[in-house]
Amino acid sequence: MTTSDLRIAVVGAGAMGADHIKRITHTITGASVGAVVEPDAGRRDAALVNAPGAVGYERLEDALDAGTVDAVLIATPGRFHQPVLLPALAAGLPILCEKPLTQDPETSWEVLEAEQRAGRPLIQVGFMRRFDPEYAQLRALIAGGSAGDLLLIHAAHRNAAVPDSYAQSMLITDSVVHEFDVVPWLAGGSIRSVEVKYPKRNSLTSERLREPILVVMELDNGVLVDVEMNVSIQFGYQVTTEAVFEQGVARIGQPSGLQLWQDGTFRIGEHADFTTRFAVAYDRQVQAWVDAAKVGAIAGPSAWDGYKVAVACRAGVKALESSGPVEVELPPVPAFYADITS
Repeated sequence: MTTSDLRIAVVGAGAMGADHIKRITHTITGASVGAVVEPDAGRRDAALVNAPGAVGYERLEDALDAGTVDAVLIATPGRFHQPVLLPALAAGLPILCEKPLTQDPETSWEVLEAEQRAGRPLIQVGFMRRFDPEYAQLRALIAGGSAGDLLLIHAAHRNAAVPDSYAQSMLITDSVVHEFDVVPWLAGGSIRSVEVKYPKRNSLTSERLREPILVVMELDNGVLVDVEMNVSIQFGYQVTTEAVFEQGVARIGQPSGLQLWQDGTFRIGEHADFTTRFAVAYDRQVQAWVDAAKVGAIAGPSAWDGYKVAVACRAGVKALESSGPVEVELPPVPAFYADITS
């Protein structure tokens, strides 16, 4: 095991990348930012302010050629993931790749093949909800069986608003993508089919969107899941999950903090965005990845998990424009991933 800091190249210095750079610099132990890879000079320079000693590059290949990084954290938009993943894999470096692995099953499969050529699992996919304490508690409750078998999951994923760049397909590929990973992980099953239903449209949403939507998943263990995806809810950011058991109900994701009773009302603050709702999860995810990378392992969702989500997303996007369930068809698990599947 290496005792020196893991020198991380953070690729992408937008909101997510900048947040990770601050996290590595100020919160995570055993690691430092060695390089910031960002083609936009303004964003790159702004990020470097929070990464003492790091060097800025326009391309990951330049950072790799310099030989000054030991690991790669990818925080670019999903469409840019594969061009970064492939050289990082060829260099044999540990990788934490923000979701999604890639934007479609075909390129995700190419990444799987490249990782197998590297000879050992190098990719951890950034589905950070697995590191949230409440999700971990719920998974332990389900696995322990003290409330009986899990029957149903009701989930809600709500945003106050989304930017103009947010398109209809992103209801699935940018938002429900998280549920496609965490729900099977919670329930101990795999997604068998996806269906999308449209309730009454929110008149406050942009004309380019038709939402909210209700996503219904059937798992291969008989558990039925519904996810309300709502991106114009106005009041804040909310991610909740309710699990229905044979002998009870469990719920996570409720607001916490100061409770105020005043003027005949009760109030408790809600989150504004994911950076506060999942702050602890992000910290725990990156720390676990750093610790595992130092011993040649991963500590979270694998590239195979990322591929499964890519297949589910394709089914979900198809379900946006069709009626009835869309099957999620997966190939057999490659032997390479058999011992690290979730």
